[in-house]
Amino acid sequence: MSKKKILVIEDNHAILDVITLILQSEAFEVSGLNRGLEMMRHIETFEPHVIVMDIMLPDSDGRTLLKELRGNPQTAEIPVLMISARYHSGNYDEGGLKANDFLAKPFDIDALMDKIYALLPK
Repeated sequence: MSKKKILVIEDNHAILDVITLILQSEAFEVSGLNRGLEMMRHIETFEPHVIVMDIMLPDSDGRTLLKELRGNPQTAEIPVLMISARYHSGNYDEGGLKANDFLAKPFDIDALMDKIYALLPK
């Protein structure tokens, strides 16, 4: 059985490292990006089962990236967990953001894992 693949897009290196270590300890194959503009090209080769993406990135906006992801037939169905310190679950859906789930920073590791497991294809 092959490992499930998780792509994490987070510009804060410390948060990216923590999420990566946690996911690897759960036997996921993890790839991390600090820049959102690399996402689509990276997805073509990595083929993630779930994407964990910060809304606020220095080179792009998570909403724009999500719109690009959903607009491409090859990536439209990849589950996305959006994370953000700026938004909370009650107001992150500005502009019709169509993420599968949302997690506010700072977040609990168990909550992160519960959301990722819920998004994994069965």
